[in-house]
Amino acid sequence: MAQKSAQKDGQNRTRRLVIVESPAKGQKIAGYLGAGYDVEASAGHIRDLPTPSELPPEMKKGPFGKFAVDVDNGFEPYYVVDADKKKKVSELRRKLKDADELLLATDDDREGEAIAWHLLQALEPKVPVRRMVFTEITKDAILRAVENTREIDQHRVDAQETRRILDRLYGYEVSPVLWRKVRAGLSAGRVQSVATRLVVQRERERIAFRAASYWGVDAELAATGEAPFTTRLVALDGTRVATGRDFGDDGQLRAREVVHLDEPAAQGLVAALEGRPFAVRSVEEKPYTRRPAAPFITSTLQQEASRKLRFSSDTTMRIAQRLYEEGYITYMRTDSTTLSQSALDAARAQARELYGADHVPDVPRRYEKKVKNAQEAHEAIRPAGEVFRTPGQVARELSRDEFALYELIWKRTIASQMNDARGSTATLRFGAEPGGASPYRDAEFSVSGTVITFRGFLAAYEEGRDEEPARDDSAEGRRLPVLAVGDRVEVQRLAAEGHVTSPPARYTEASLIKALEERSIGRPSTYSPTMKVILNRGYVFKKGSALVPTWLAFAVTRLLEEHFGELVDYDFTAEMEDDLDSIAGGRSDRVEWLSKFYFGSGNELGGLKGLVEDLGDIDARDINTVEVGEGIVLRVGRYGPYLERGDQRASVPDDLAPDELTLEKAEELLAAPSGDRELGTDPATGRAVVAKAGRFGPYVTEVLTAEEEALPARSRPKPRTGSLFTTMTLDTVTLDDALTLLTLPRVVGVDPADGQEITAQNGRYGPYLKKGTDSRTLPSEEQLLTITLDEALAVYAQPKQRGRGRAAAPPLRELGADPVSGAPILVKDGRFGPYVTDGETNATLRKGDAVESVTLERAAELLSEKRAKGPAPKKAAARKTAKAPAKKAAAKKAPARGAAAKGAAATTATTE
Repeated sequence: MAQKSAQKDGQNRTRRLVIVESPAKGQKIAGYLGAGYDVEASAGHIRDLPTPSELPPEMKKGPFGKFAVDVDNGFEPYYVVDADKKKKVSELRRKLKDADELLLATDDDREGEAIAWHLLQALEPKVPVRRMVFTEITKDAILRAVENTREIDQHRVDAQETRRILDRLYGYEVSPVLWRKVRAGLSAGRVQSVATRLVVQRERERIAFRAASYWGVDAELAATGEAPFTTRLVALDGTRVATGRDFGDDGQLRAREVVHLDEPAAQGLVAALEGRPFAVRSVEEKPYTRRPAAPFITSTLQQEASRKLRFSSDTTMRIAQRLYEEGYITYMRTDSTTLSQSALDAARAQARELYGADHVPDVPRRYEKKVKNAQEAHEAIRPAGEVFRTPGQVARELSRDEFALYELIWKRTIASQMNDARGSTATLRFGAEPGGASPYRDAEFSVSGTVITFRGFLAAYEEGRDEEPARDDSAEGRRLPVLAVGDRVEVQRLAAEGHVTSPPARYTEASLIKALEERSIGRPSTYSPTMKVILNRGYVFKKGSALVPTWLAFAVTRLLEEHFGELVDYDFTAEMEDDLDSIAGGRSDRVEWLSKFYFGSGNELGGLKGLVEDLGDIDARDINTVEVGEGIVLRVGRYGPYLERGDQRASVPDDLAPDELTLEKAEELLAAPSGDRELGTDPATGRAVVAKAGRFGPYVTEVLTAEEEALPARSRPKPRTGSLFTTMTLDTVTLDDALTLLTLPRVVGVDPADGQEITAQNGRYGPYLKKGTDSRTLPSEEQLLTITLDEALAVYAQPKQRGRGRAAAPPLRELGADPVSGAPILVKDGRFGPYVTDGETNATLRKGDAVESVTLERAAELLSEKRAKGPAPKKAAARKTAKAPAKKAAAKKAPARGAAAKGAAATTATTE
């Protein structure tokens, strides 16, 4: 290959410019390539579709004005170099002038392919260009990649661009409907809206759920010389006793041929069995085999990290990205369970060395089952290299969270190449004849136990579970005595036990990702940002690890279901992924597909354009209303949900889950004093002044006049507010008090030494002085109104008291040991509110995390997210308006096309 080995003379003096996405990856690769290679990072995408406001003035009324996509002419996109990437593009062009060859080494997926293509369009190289791909950052892999390059895959670029345009059309057409009919600032997206719908649907099931009660009897039995074991009543007179699975979500018994015991019947049966002999009625034993799970793909890694390490999907992907860039694991965005031959050899060799030859099968295990809609032919996620480093070998090189995730990946990979776990399962049934006046003549009890005789892969790893299945009479690992039919056993205890059925469990991040994957919705790269966006948009909040939908999510989901049903249909969304795969494989045309999606062209959807053109039949008030009962309705308002019945109104607490809003709870909220009081009118402004109860405590505020409310938003004045002092209450605060509070913050004066203004302010965490960025706490709120400039200067003359100079406050709660660090996790009260800490890392509690109810699992998750974020990044430069359209491609493609920047914040209307 001429372009691969071009030489200026007899010596190897060819300069090659290699471009990757991230600086960390670039540093690692540069060390492997050595002299003759300049490795630079693009830091993600360099070009994207601009927002309409960023278009040049002459283009805003043209075909690109609405979407930055000309939908009438082949869906041609208009790209601009991001404002914060112009300097980077200039640097790359300068580097390219001194290069003899360009190697585009971005990730080997659709996003990476699009980044490479955009670099090609923006840099316009005059030298040979090669596409360099790899799935792990090791020396052998990088050197192989240099020797085995390819051309840019235009079909992958088409698929990525189609996805980007699809999301732009979806977001820019549907999100404004939400703004007008529900609330400003909301967003819709093909994956996030479906994920939100799943969470809302589960909450609807919980709301409709009706609990059922049932009773049973437990008997603690013991054979001579053996430890006691507990059995459960399973049948009476040959008819099975009802358990939780026999009841529907409506609380009604579904099964007909069962005995439904209530408390009196269960207690009576206990009395009738007292002193009666129990004997073995049957013994059933069968072999037990359990196979190891497949190596990790992106979704299963996120699920398992959530279950075992309490990581959010976002945290998992950030840590995995670092592990990949530093050469510890293979590429972490994959839906393939395949391992390369070298990886199979490495895993088998290590398992044999660590656990013995008897733990490794004669033939490698291959997990070749193709995941539906798999995008790329990557390997599964595994330790990098042809010889895996054990967790012990990398422990000193990694942070705690990095080590925990690496160890999880290493264990899963090794276990996947080990033998099955083997053992036996025994089920014992015992019979007894109730005495006295019992209506039953025969009672049968049962117990099961599984004994592992060969641990196999369990010696290395055991997969977690999202929800433990209900087990009435079994327990893995329980040893039972050796008994034969007819053997008598001693009854040590009989007890009637009451049970209540439980509603369907809420989704966690792990189980929601699993649900999306099972429905073929989304891709490895979409799950983490989807979880993040539905949390950040206020569609869901967390209670522990459970995802709870807000009433806002109910309103948005209802609007989409009733007026854009196909867009949130699970099958239709999955079919979109199939279609994108077909474009990536060169089997479908992007323009034809986008035309069908947007204009209709025989599509059952009828076209997105037609759906959004007639919005007159959408009743915003109805969409935002939920019937509670007895004339009470819940409305989703501009400032949050509230209850209404006639003239009565009451706010709904932020942390009250929808399924907890019963009719009784609604009556209680309406009956409670609202706390809102009109205090009078400000004589200076003519505005009414009211006192209210707010999320962060009681406060006073002024109400704009009707004339002011009628002004355009930009001209409308902002009402003044002020928190009540701790010595004030809503019942006693006066108009004079309120007018005084509304004067805050108060200008105390100007520091003559530096000319900076000093103000007295009342914040969420108490009174303080502020001068520039320097804040000083005041001992009392009254000083806000009385402190003089001299007194303020005296405060600033004192050394600033920081955390170590103050007495440590006692913790509010102790939760237990952190699963990663092992240190105790404490809940403490800080300047910015309550937080959790393990002594090294602090994480502020979020909305919905109450001090009294936060769990160890939730605290561990918050700490892991904080560790993964690391230091706060510097603010990116503000995006500037584009000046000129992107140039057309010289070959193969006419319009310069591409994708959104990886990692960049999505605009309101363009999230997935």
